[in-house]
Amino acid sequence: MGSSATAIILFAHGSAVADANRQVAALAEDVGRQARCPAISAFLEIAQPDLAAAVETLAAQGARRIVVVPYFLSMGVHVREDLPRLIGEQQRRFPLLEILAGQPLEGSPRMPDLILDRVREALETKT
Repeated sequence: MGSSATAIILFAHGSAVADANRQVAALAEDVGRQARCPAISAFLEIAQPDLAAAVETLAAQGARRIVVVPYFLSMGVHVREDLPRLIGEQQRRFPLLEILAGQPLEGSPRMPDLILDRVREALETKT
């Protein structure tokens, strides 16, 4: 990746627990460091910034392409309906900006390994 013209938004639900939102923001920062491009979090509800504010921020920083990655485990209503609608709204606001939606975490071939890692961690801490 590494192009400053490309930016990433990690799009999560949002929580009333501020630390949960901070953890999403920290993960977005880690993703940005690894991808060598700007990456920030955005939230559907409860927390800020929302998707509109995140897109505006990245556009102001010079992004020409934004990849929105849903930080959701499944293709529920937020990923199937809310996210496409919100991206469409932002695309109309910023017609020269390319806004792409990534897939949710569901279906990733790495998911079973991640779950098994968590199982191993639980078993190791028990002993």
